[in-house]
Amino acid sequence: MTDQSIAGPAAETGVPSRTFCPRERRRYVLVAAILASSMGFIDGSVLSIAIPALRADLSATLADAQWVSNSYMLFLGSLILIGGAAGDRFGLKRVFGIGIGLFVAASLVCAVAPTPLSLIVARAVQGVGAALMVPGSLAIIAKAYPKDERGKAIGIWAAASSLTTILGPVIGGFVLTMLGDWSWRLVFAINLPLGAIALALLWLRVPADEPAGTRALDLPGAFLASLGLMLIAFGLTGGSSESVPPVSHILSYAGTGLLVFIGFLFWESRSKEPMLPLRLFANMGFSGANALTLTLYFALSAVMFFLPMTMIAGWGVSAAEVSISFLPLGIALTILSSWAGSLADRFGPAPLIAGGATLVGFAFAGLGLTAPLQNVWGVVLPLIALMGVGMGLVVSPLSTAVMTAVEDADTGTASGVNNAVARVAGLLAVATMGFVAAFAFNRFLGDAAGSGMFFGLKPEDTLPPEAEAARLAATNATFAVIAYINAGLSFVSAVIAWLTLEKKG
Repeated sequence: MTDQSIAGPAAETGVPSRTFCPRERRRYVLVAAILASSMGFIDGSVLSIAIPALRADLSATLADAQWVSNSYMLFLGSLILIGGAAGDRFGLKRVFGIGIGLFVAASLVCAVAPTPLSLIVARAVQGVGAALMVPGSLAIIAKAYPKDERGKAIGIWAAASSLTTILGPVIGGFVLTMLGDWSWRLVFAINLPLGAIALALLWLRVPADEPAGTRALDLPGAFLASLGLMLIAFGLTGGSSESVPPVSHILSYAGTGLLVFIGFLFWESRSKEPMLPLRLFANMGFSGANALTLTLYFALSAVMFFLPMTMIAGWGVSAAEVSISFLPLGIALTILSSWAGSLADRFGPAPLIAGGATLVGFAFAGLGLTAPLQNVWGVVLPLIALMGVGMGLVVSPLSTAVMTAVEDADTGTASGVNNAVARVAGLLAVATMGFVAAFAFNRFLGDAAGSGMFFGLKPEDTLPPEAEAARLAATNATFAVIAYINAGLSFVSAVIAWLTLEKKG
């Protein structure tokens, strides 16, 4: 569950004071933006619950499942800053529409994908489309509405986004439970009518807007960032295998990726118009906010990717039960975000974020400690609620910390950078923790390793009682390792927030 609602502030672009849309057409902009955002929210929040069904239906390995997530996050994270700049350069309506079109076309391929590889490639194209679409969702609303009406319009967008975040996983979970493994395809198929309506409204009812600037796109930077992150992820994940990548593979690919990423940073430091202005990181508050975003959203992405696999494939819990147990997260975010934002104005973001990240750390540690109990309603649901309260205390204050750390002219860029950091954190989390999961599961299985038992995948045939007990114990112990590591990262996030962000009173 790494949708935009909990993955940092949405990327923004500069908005001129004059709107481009007549009053009677503005509602079409708002509806198109809501529908486009809903596609991203549904994919992000439901996919982790659908992964066990997807693996069973396509005979996908753990590495395949990681790449289904990572191919999307790779291009979204590395290109989202380019997407925001492209909206300014070529017009928001044009770029936003192209993004929706790419996302919908790729969703169609995802829905009918016959193999894991075809799904992974389609998800990569989805990521490119999302990189053009996500920054435009809020920006086109802000550009279409005058300042005195903008807050109400964005509030409607936020309310619709919250509703999608809450209901999407629940509906998806029940569909997966009732219709069986093949129904993971409906997670992507739902994007077709939503995207078609959004495109129709956008192209038939919304006038074209004038480009807001002539800034060149940093295409070399985007290429280097994408290549570096892809090599790092491939080094940690490997190809289509359940086994742990050999050390030589990790050092070769991840090491090369790290060098390429260093080259990206060098390019950004020399570029006249970089997509990632490194000068912003000279501000301790901005650097601290992005450092804690990296560690906290790494932890969140890892736990929320591997917990559904543990519950569904390990414990035998239905997708519907998993989705309901996750419901407190969306509810807490919706209820607490506005209140936490007000408290951040009064006390500064540091106490809120530090306290919230600490609660998240305790929730993750609790999930690891209690995994052998396999208690959905008495343990998992309350701990998810605790995590939701923690994240509810983080999201709005984090946006405040990012925005107030830079000059007014840089707020759009700063928001986009923070959004990109959150996406990259998710990419690195799934790649790194997938390596941990494969290694730990084999170690905990011991002599039973290599007997057709894999983490997060329920065996096709019924195992003997001893083998099933060993598989379940190894699954719980593996998830506990993941949970403890990411609890630690959450506590690190709290320390970073306390040391680097503003405190008042």
